[in-house]
Amino acid sequence: MTTVTTAPAASDQISPARRRLALFALALGGFGIGGSEFVSMGLLPGIAHGLLPDLMASDPETGIARAGIAISAYALGVVVGAPILALLSVRWSRSSMIVALAGALALGTLLSAAMPTFELTVAARFLAGIPHGAYFGVASLLAASLMGPGSQGKGVALALSGLTVANLLGVPVLTAIGQAAGWRAVYLVLTGVFIATVLALRATIPAHEKPIGRRMVDELVALRRVQLWIVMGIAAVGFAGSFAVFSYVSDITTQVTGAPESAVPWVLVAAGLGMTIGNVVGGAGADRSLQRTLMVGFPGFILALVLLFAVAHTNLVALMVAFFLVNLANASLNPAMQTWLIGIARRSEVLGASLNHAAFNVANALGAGLGGAVIAAGFGYRSTMVVALVLAITGFAMVTATLVALRVRARRRLEMLRGTEFTTTGAIEAIDEEDGLEAGADVEAAGDVEAAAETEDGVPARSRAARPVAVG
Repeated sequence: MTTVTTAPAASDQISPARRRLALFALALGGFGIGGSEFVSMGLLPGIAHGLLPDLMASDPETGIARAGIAISAYALGVVVGAPILALLSVRWSRSSMIVALAGALALGTLLSAAMPTFELTVAARFLAGIPHGAYFGVASLLAASLMGPGSQGKGVALALSGLTVANLLGVPVLTAIGQAAGWRAVYLVLTGVFIATVLALRATIPAHEKPIGRRMVDELVALRRVQLWIVMGIAAVGFAGSFAVFSYVSDITTQVTGAPESAVPWVLVAAGLGMTIGNVVGGAGADRSLQRTLMVGFPGFILALVLLFAVAHTNLVALMVAFFLVNLANASLNPAMQTWLIGIARRSEVLGASLNHAAFNVANALGAGLGGAVIAAGFGYRSTMVVALVLAITGFAMVTATLVALRVRARRRLEMLRGTEFTTTGAIEAIDEEDGLEAGADVEAAGDVEAAAETEDGVPARSRAARPVAVG
């Protein structure tokens, strides 16, 4: 049996003041990532005019759609980098890994500012996205450790808080800077944010020991779990709806609503405020009940998209309210999805936490790609909202089907357990826990989805001591 040695909980090692500074340092990196990822959407027309001037002069809609490839390239970098870096990190201490990832983010963002052609900029955006998922994965685990037991959802929300604040304040300000000084200046500012993050992390994060006896193959075990791929599919499809519209927020504001370009930062403020509030609500909800958070959040997201479609063409205030509600509902789901994936991954925590961001950026690439496709086909910017609705409804259907399947499986397993006779020499009937959806998921299906984060071999940690023990 492999033994893994980990550092004591960080919450027991440091003072409250240093804990707050460490959480701030983690969030600062998230702020930089959020700015790097989402400001590209607000600056998309500027990027298109700067790198594709001939195409923009002859066919602006096609130019905008092609410039959206830069957004998809970043998302693809996240998808590729998240699992690979998570696997490579098994021999690294988390404190060393988080600093290295922040340094890689600084380098990728600097290259994004410096590349002279569209093709090289797309390649730089791909490289900039590679550390994204692993950073949030490690940051979520460090934040949960700093918060202490019983606050995993809040820890995840704190790790994501920099991203949400970036959307509330950073992206609108950076968009305004980009409109005044050019989009390259924005990436240079973000490079400075990542350098500051490296310095802050080195000064505040307590040192973690390297895991002893941990192998890459131990992390790969999580990839055998069917439920892991199901939840990633839910995130990839369900969240794609948000990106189908948000990737083109600048053009929706100017072309659909008819507002001036100077109004775009204010729309981004409204969207960022919704994301910030939604992240806090979602983190608290995830600690109470993942299932209720998902079953309330997805319908709310769908209704908000319906409202956006209904009012986007009317006036600026209505557009801002609609984007606020869309991002609030969407962001409330993210801590729940990440906590669910961490629970399914069990011992492969870094991989599970990172894969949520890989799935999130599959959604980014899928949403931006499908939105760009309908725009390029001549259906107009409002058609992206129809695409978003279809994707969100599909994601909700996947969630519902998964929870129903898990509930049915849980009932069958309970019936099997009732029919099993335990003796002093062991159980007469054995149950295979690796067929299909994990036994750990059965707890979720019984109406306690969040208990999966506490399970090992399918048994809730809080009840493990009470279960019958087979001998021999």
